Amino acid sequence: MRKIQRALISVSDKTQVVEFARQLASMGVEILSTGGTADLLKNQGIPAVSISDYTGFPEMMDGRIKTLHPKVHGGILGRRDLESHMAAMREHGIRPIDLVAINLYPFEATIAKPGCTREDAVENIDIGGPAMVRSAAKNFNDVAVVVRPQDYEPVLREMRENGGALTRQTRFRLSRDAFSMTARYDASIAKYFSENQGAESRFAPFFQPSFEKVQELRYGENPHQSAAFYRESQVRPWDIVSARQLQGKELSYNNLLDLNSAWELATEFEQGSAVIIKHNNPCGVAVGEDPCDIFVRARETDPVSAFGGVIGFNRPVTAAVAEEILKNFVEAVVAPGYEPKALELFAARKNVRVLEMPATPPPGSGKGLDFKRVGGGLLVQDADAVAYDPGQLKTVTRRRPGEKEMRALQFAWRVAKHVKSNAIVYARDTETVGIGAGQMSRVDSARLAIDKARKPVPGCVMASDAFFPFRDSVDTAAKSGVAAIIQPGGSIRDSEVIEAADEFDIAMVFTGIRHFKH
Repeated sequence: MRKIQRALISVSDKTQVVEFARQLASMGVEILSTGGTADLLKNQGIPAVSISDYTGFPEMMDGRIKTLHPKVHGGILGRRDLESHMAAMREHGIRPIDLVAINLYPFEATIAKPGCTREDAVENIDIGGPAMVRSAAKNFNDVAVVVRPQDYEPVLREMRENGGALTRQTRFRLSRDAFSMTARYDASIAKYFSENQGAESRFAPFFQPSFEKVQELRYGENPHQSAAFYRESQVRPWDIVSARQLQGKELSYNNLLDLNSAWELATEFEQGSAVIIKHNNPCGVAVGEDPCDIFVRARETDPVSAFGGVIGFNRPVTAAVAEEILKNFVEAVVAPGYEPKALELFAARKNVRVLEMPATPPPGSGKGLDFKRVGGGLLVQDADAVAYDPGQLKTVTRRRPGEKEMRALQFAWRVAKHVKSNAIVYARDTETVGIGAGQMSRVDSARLAIDKARKPVPGCVMASDAFFPFRDSVDTAAKSGVAAIIQPGGSIRDSEVIEAADEFDIAMVFTGIRHFKH
């Protein structure tokens, strides 16, 4: 292990950097620094040599040029085990730099600000910082690179334990983290440029999604699969990754999938809503103003499937709702808030995971991009954020749906959007009656939803996420007394399907929008 004798510190995020530098100086480490970091350290009584004094070359071009100099990069990149490198350093007065502590211009924070211009964004693209980070990370055999304030104390602790040195294993870990950071930084820039190029495709030739690990998970979908949870670089307060866990066991991979589905469906509605998710499909949904009433109505759609489910609300959870929830086994609950008494009740069931969302999505907030892995590749698409639009509806049957039926159709159509294809939803008023999900044929989903229905089907409405390829689903719905159907339309057999609906005096509405969810 080689003792650290000289460190270069240049940070935009100055969290804990003063104490870090103070401790390094107390161990006899010479500190080189730049611009505002150097001024801060000197003002705090910490001896620091300005980069300009070290290189003999002034900062210029509004700070664009300051560390891009052989005396900086030579000191970082020079291999201590090669005499030719060391001879070149001696010849040109280049002193070894053993530790580099750097974080970069706040590009992500800049573009997140309202009114950020392209010029603002460009000026916050760091050049010298990533160059030094990459130099240090490449030469990890001789140099330690620290890019996160949370690593300051562990680095100092190890130096104290090892007479001012760091192990190769630690330097290698720090190098990995540094390359991950620069990759994320560049990915954020590429993403911003892709999204701000006018009418051209938003999908760049190369796609580098950027995520930061939130936590390791106990396992993935199954115990033999390892898993972790990552967050995007720009997280919104209504994204499930922003949820705060108030109590309960550690979240699992499957919990997070179901919580996300429950929250996205619950926030689909303007009215208060209750959603129960099982295996990433809704098994009960209801909307209304009384939170306890809507939860009970959602649960009664399919009480068997609701057992061990994940529950989502778009309104705060009351004590009465908590009491109802705790009458059966439940995995997790997500909501924008909880009454104190509700939290007391949940506390008696310590294994129940209770999550609080800091915000609900505002209208028109959108959902960004959706990713799906395939063997050796990645599918990227816009998320399905198309909302229900009454202006696009077209009644195609002789009978038009009544006002009450239309409200039920609207509700069922929104639920169907969140059900795995093939999706069929039967609903009455503002509650689900039966849900058929994930079948290989649409008519099987239509039959399954009826088989699972515990509430009366006659008089309810039906929603289908895609068109009917044959009239058989309409025939199935008619035998159970369905009064109205909403579907995208667009089948080559639309005329046969409409004729079947007219036969049974069923009102049918086309949306023109398909909502497959694979």
